[in-house]
Amino acid sequence: MNLKEILSRVRNGQLSVEQAEQEIRGFEDLGFGKVDYAREARTGYPEVIFGMGKTPEQVQILFSRLYAKHGKVMVTRANEKMVELVQQEVPEAIYDPLSRLLTAGGWERRFAGTVAVVSAGTADLPVAEEAAKSAEWMGNPVDRIYDVGVAGIDRLLAQRERIQSATVIIVVAGMEGALASVVGGFVRRPVIAVPTSIGYGAHFSGLTPLLSMLTSCASGVTVVNIDNGFGAAVSASMIQQAILETAREPLYTFSEI
Repeated sequence: MNLKEILSRVRNGQLSVEQAEQEIRGFEDLGFGKVDYAREARTGYPEVIFGMGKTPEQVQILFSRLYAKHGKVMVTRANEKMVELVQQEVPEAIYDPLSRLLTAGGWERRFAGTVAVVSAGTADLPVAEEAAKSAEWMGNPVDRIYDVGVAGIDRLLAQRERIQSATVIIVVAGMEGALASVVGGFVRRPVIAVPTSIGYGAHFSGLTPLLSMLTSCASGVTVVNIDNGFGAAVSASMIQQAILETAREPLYTFSEI
């Protein structure tokens, strides 16, 4: 909303001076944190709450404020106590214990292209589901292709056409992280690799697949942080948004043809 509209609402009595100040600033200072209400206008999505390290009471306040403003909220790395308090304020909030996502609103379809979430093993599912459910909440159709790691390469090759038909591919893998390179070698779409903290000692809690994915010999593989399924979903959604906006613009004008 622009400044002229805000001042007009103050003049008409629709906003108090304090409310107008908050809208102009774009955030509300709660003491323990500042709620970024302007983020949706800047980036296309409201601020998402990172639950880890916050108290359930803090998450409850942030959740209710963002829901009142945007009608949709997401908390990543949520726990049961956060869910209990949030649902007191927003009963329609939904919690998924596998992905640890707590959401309300969202989920409306925004994009035509599909995001494929490909995981190496069943142990990677919490991160894969964080990516898949985050992508769905952001408006993406999602195709889940799970347990197709390179140790049983036939499982992966059997899903080759599904993977190749996706618009963006998120690859989630622990151990040595080889799945991202293999997938990157047979698609012509962006591949976003997510290393997971699943593996034995020399795996170093995700450092080994992180370095493997960063040094992939397959061109075009982009890598996010360890266990960051949410970050991969955001990247995929931004790619989808760019495709959507480009499709709306004509490639040529009649004067250029």
